[in-house]
Amino acid sequence: MSTTTPHTHEPEEHPESLPGGAGTAVRPPRLIHTEATTEIPVHLLFRDEPAPEARRPAVVNRRQGTGEQPRHVRPAPVRRRPELRPDPELQERPARVLPGAAGVLAGLGGVAGCVATTWWAGALPGEAPGAGLGVAQWAAYAGTGALGLLGFGGLARGRTGRAWVLGLFGRYRGTVRRTGLLWINPLLRRRRADVRLRHWRSGAVPAADANGVALRVVVLVVWRVRDTARALLGIEEHETYLRECVESALARVPVELPGGVRSGADAAGDALTRLVAADVAPVGVEVFSVQPVRVEYAPEVAAAMQRRRIAALDAQQRATMLSSVVDSVEDTVTRLTTRGLVELDDYERKALVRDLTVAFCSARREPA
Repeated sequence: MSTTTPHTHEPEEHPESLPGGAGTAVRPPRLIHTEATTEIPVHLLFRDEPAPEARRPAVVNRRQGTGEQPRHVRPAPVRRRPELRPDPELQERPARVLPGAAGVLAGLGGVAGCVATTWWAGALPGEAPGAGLGVAQWAAYAGTGALGLLGFGGLARGRTGRAWVLGLFGRYRGTVRRTGLLWINPLLRRRRADVRLRHWRSGAVPAADANGVALRVVVLVVWRVRDTARALLGIEEHETYLRECVESALARVPVELPGGVRSGADAAGDALTRLVAADVAPVGVEVFSVQPVRVEYAPEVAAAMQRRRIAALDAQQRATMLSSVVDSVEDTVTRLTTRGLVELDDYERKALVRDLTVAFCSARREPA
């Protein structure tokens, strides 16, 4: 059975070219016949690399003998969260209203005009017959009646903490935040908006802690309507949207159970406030605070996590007690030996430490 020994091709030595043409230099054969070699200038090996942001899309050259064309390798686009941009035309602006005295005067003028028209027609009791109800009298009745209806029908009472959002044929016409007796065009549609500082206490909302353990969190949200036009016209129901934004923020922010240190709860509250405020700002709602007021385990993991917490507290208590016992034993033995009360060798010292440890542990375990 014959075996073949792998060998490498070594370049053969050839005489150098002589001045008289006695010999010619022959290039050594290529070691790799399937690839084309190219000389690389030395300065290109030590050039500075450009900044990552200034690099152009990489170009992959074609391979020799394959007929493949050069192609550009573009980096994958980074997906960003789309921003919620409200309608620029839908922004709160003051509406044109008149003082309530103008509406009262217009209404009284309409009533007085109707009485005068009745006297003109001679329809008042105890008066002599007049011109009767003709076209002129009916026209006077129509004008004075319309004036009275417009005067009294446009009266409205503005309250502190309340606003009127006005619209005409589906178009926003302005917001009234003034208080007192006002006159508003009765042809405009009015929608009441509550602009007071409000709070909302949620129910048990699903959440999770930093380790992914399921929790149930109750949060208290302090908020108010800042832009009445966007809150009432830019979204179907701004209160429902606020609740959904709170639930979305709780799904993204880990919440810790309340303990001795409030730093974790404060950090979670600050993160929730920032997220919810950023989400509801485009719809005209201003959020001041989102704070967890009650945090508890979900029902499906409550029993297991309660046992785990009890075991951790028990282990911590035992470790604390053991550290205290060891410190007490060490202090006792050190005082006895330094004051010269006893002279102990290694065996006696170990026995004394053992007896003191048992005694101190027994004393700690006895109920008070």
